[in-house]
Formats: sequence, C-alpha cells, structure tokens
Amino acid sequence: MMETLESVGITGGMLTSAAITIAVCLVSFIAGRRLQVVPSGLQNFVEWAVGSLYNFFKGIMGEETCKRYFPLIGTLFIYILLCNYTGMLPGSGHIPWLEAPTGSINCTAAMAIIVFFTIHIEGIRSHHGGSYFKKLLKPFAFLLPLMILEELVKPISLTLRLYGNIFGEHTVTASFFDLVPIGLPAVMQALFVLMGLIQALVFSLLAAIYIKEAQPEEEHL
Repeated sequence: MMETLESVGITGGMLTSAAITIAVCLVSFIAGRRLQVVPSGLQNFVEWAVGSLYNFFKGIMGEETCKRYFPLIGTLFIYILLCNYTGMLPGSGHIPWLEAPTGSINCTAAMAIIVFFTIHIEGIRSHHGGSYFKKLLKPFAFLLPLMILEELVKPISLTLRLYGNIFGEHTVTASFFDLVPIGLPAVMQALFVLMGLIQALVFSLLAAIYIKEAQPEEEHL
C-alpha cells in the first residue's frame, strides 16, 4: 500500500501532515460547536491556548496587524509544534505512514514560501502600492542587489533552520537509541519536547517579525 502511494509521490510525512490537519480541524469544530459564555472542558483549554498565543504575538505585531495575521501565525505555530512532536511517537520514522513532516525540507519550504509571499503582500498593502519596493533602494541605491538577496534569504533561512534542527534531532535521538537503548533516549526525548516547542516558536516568531517589518516605519511606533 505504502509503496503504491510513494510511486505517485505521496510520502509518510504527507500522510502524517494530513492526519494532523484533520485532527486540528476536528478539535476546533468540537471546541466551537457549542460555545458557552463560561467556557469549560475543551472549549476552556482551546480558548486559553489561543488567547495566550494571541497576546504573545500582539505584543510583537501590534493589535491591528495581529488581528489580520494571527490566523496564519497561530496556525503555523500549532501545526509546526504538532509536526515536531510526531517525531516522538513510537515507531516514527520506521512505520511508513508515520513521519515528522517538518523533518522533510518540502514541508518547511512550503511554509516558508507562504510566509515570503505574505510578507510582500502586506508590504504592498500597507504602503498602498509599489512604493513598498522603494525600501530596496535604501540607504543607497547601489545596494539594491544586496537588499534583494536579503529578502530572498528570508524564506531560505526559515526553511533550513526548521528542517535542519528537526532532522538533526531525530537523527541524533535514533543514533543514541541504537548505542544506549535504555535511559539515554528518554533524556533525549525530554530535550526534544523543549526543542520542538522552541523551533515552532522561532519559525512563527520570525514570520511575525518579518510581516511587521514590511509595514511603513510609522506603523511600528
């Protein structure tokens, strides 16, 4: 079955990603199906989690920008976090349909490309047109090639940072498990819980900062 899927370009990471997407949508639907004024249970947890994330990014992006882009930034954080943690599940990387999607450069590149276009769409919108690209001529026009290169490096750095860290952590954990199957892997897994959270936060945080930087300087005040 898995060989048939791989023959048409469907990998284990894609199947895991689809399962994560369905799970998040299902939890969101259940939590919001019967909203209560005084939340409890799943609704209470979801509201707390989303509210905490919103307040965090609001402090970085500002109220108006956060309202506009929190659905994207918040979704990136939650999706990346869950993708990272699938690498901790028993059999991950060995069971054909269970792989951490963020351990594939295709997944991280896709998210980085979305962020890249969002940055420049927001820049054009907030500058009311092509005047956004005048920033590439500052502080000196002859630095234009370097300024263009700086913009192109952003999605590349987002891609490689997330992919490299997650792929490396999974590889190191697997190597330690082969060498010392008892004790040490548990320590590495505990560290991976923290690192998975940090990597999700770094990606979404940089995305939020880049979007905010695309706006006119007066909106940063």
